[in-house]
Amino acid sequence: MSSEQEQVSSLPLPPVQYITLFNDENVRRNRIPKPPPIIQDTYSMFGKPFNADDTIIRPLESQGIKRLYPQHFDRRRELKKLNHSLLVNFLDLIDLLVYSPDSPKRIEKVDDISILFIHIHHLLNEFRPHQARETLRVMLDLQKRQRLETAVRFHKHLDKANEILQQALENLPDSELDSQILTSTEQIRKEFLFCLSKKDKINNGNDALIRSMNSLIYNLFVIF
Repeated sequence: MSSEQEQVSSLPLPPVQYITLFNDENVRRNRIPKPPPIIQDTYSMFGKPFNADDTIIRPLESQGIKRLYPQHFDRRRELKKLNHSLLVNFLDLIDLLVYSPDSPKRIEKVDDISILFIHIHHLLNEFRPHQARETLRVMLDLQKRQRLETAVRFHKHLDKANEILQQALENLPDSELDSQILTSTEQIRKEFLFCLSKKDKINNGNDALIRSMNSLIYNLFVIF
């Protein structure tokens, strides 16, 4: 390989020269560089010139390649024809390599096969927008199905929770037992607070706490 040949990287180099400009001090003082302007004309990417107004899938004529099929055509039919032509040219290339490997037609067959591959690749690329739309549709359908399944599970859990609450309400004691529990609890609370209000003997307060808890437990057993 000649040393004068231009070396083009398949990936852009890391922007090391910009890393030091985006430090904390510059960000705090708003000294970071402004974003680059929008490209209006032509630009170079990976060693190839591009135009800002070019479509995503550029026509073959703009790439200097002769079109082998008409402007209006059936893509499925043309792909089958290109595939058949590719197979025929490959068999012709094998015959040339077997019977006359030094023939100049060998280079022509390789070029013809390359042109056929470029046309097949171009036709397949024209399906990319349709593929993107279909992929987005499938993703949205999947998200919709997942959300519907989540909603169904939520409603099942909600119905189960409502059923548990309804059973708990049915198992609650009646109002008479409720009033007895509240009265006994209020009486024990008053007794406990009265005993704690006497600060002369701490031991008496602890004894009052024990008596109050025992009384509360006994009353609860009596009620139920």
